[in-house]
This record gives sequence, C-alpha cells and structure tokens, in this order.
Amino acid sequence: MAQIYDCSDPEARAAGLDAAAAALSTGRLVLLPTDTVYGVAADAFTPSAVTSLLAAKNRGRTMPVPVLIGEASTLAGLVTDLPSTATALAQAFWPGGLTLVVEHAPSLAWDLGDAEGTVAVRLPDDDLTRDLLRRTGPLAVSSANRSGRPAATTAQEAAAQLGEHVAVVLDGGPRSNSAASTIVDCTGATPRVLRVGAIPVDRLRDAVPELTD
Repeated sequence: MAQIYDCSDPEARAAGLDAAAAALSTGRLVLLPTDTVYGVAADAFTPSAVTSLLAAKNRGRTMPVPVLIGEASTLAGLVTDLPSTATALAQAFWPGGLTLVVEHAPSLAWDLGDAEGTVAVRLPDDDLTRDLLRRTGPLAVSSANRSGRPAATTAQEAAAQLGEHVAVVLDGGPRSNSAASTIVDCTGATPRVLRVGAIPVDRLRDAVPELTD
C-alpha cells in the first residue's frame, strides 16, 4: 500500500517530497494535490511510467496526459516556437487553472499518448506540488480518479481510487476548487478554448481578445 505523508507537518512534508521524487525517478506513480483537484503523477520522460498512469486510470492513449511544470520559464524549453498568445495567457493566469496546448519540440523523448506533436502544459498554483516539480522537472499528471468517476478532492479519495497503483501519496489537505482547468489550444493561428473550467472565457479574452470558443 502507498505511503501517505501528511504535508501539513513540516517534517512529514520534507520526507514526503523526498519519497515522491525518489519514486518518480524510478518510474513509479505518486498522488499529489494541485490547485484544482488531486492528481496522479508520473515522470513525463519515462514512457513506461506514463503507460502505467494510463492503465491505473483505465484510460486510453487517445486522451494524452497533460504536463505540469514548476516554473513558467520551463514552457519555452518544451517548444520550438512559443506563440505570443500562449505567452500572454501564461503571464496573465499562471500559476493557476489554465492549461495551454502547444506544439512540443520534436527532440523531446516522451510519449504522453496520441498527442500528434502537441502537449498540454500547466503551472499549478500549489506550493507543495511546485516544490516537487522543481526537484523532478516536468511531470505527466492526470486527475486522480478512474476514468468516468468523479475527480478526487482529498488525498483519501485519491488513494481510495488509485492507491494500489502508486508508491507515495502527498496529502496537502482538501481541495476547495473542484473545477478542472480551462484548456486553450494555442497551436493554430487563433487560440481556441477546448474546455471551459476554472478560468472563465471572458477573463481569458481580457488578455487575448482574439480568443475563440
């Protein structure tokens, strides 16, 4: 059974981050909080770990796994050409509930599913997970639930659904915002909303007026 770390305790938090980073480096899975819901994480650059994540969720490759990063500056390193609209949206809403779909650099050695050269990237507004991301680099993270079931808003809910598949659970307390992130596709000439979530479309248009939905 996965080890659960109560990250409200400073010592347990430090131990949990160490254990999570170690587990991820060896291709195992971790449950962690984000600013929206709890997620299940794998090293983004270990294809077998991402395959394990999809299997744990009972999810196919047709829904590629998003990537979380610990610093906004990391985004530029994942793409060949960063669209100005993506930069404007990131500056306005990161860290926070906005996922940007961009074309990733062909040289990146990852397999996140049938993404056809694109990747969905987010900088979460959660100190615990960002501390982990600064240690590990980009992580493939999907909501911590079996496909078709409600997203988990507590570590206990996440562990009940996926605990048998993971090595470590970071308990950062309950998540009060159960809304998933808003997703914007920045791969075309005009950015397009793919999913409305935590950030309303009218707020996005304040930053990028040409946005379509």
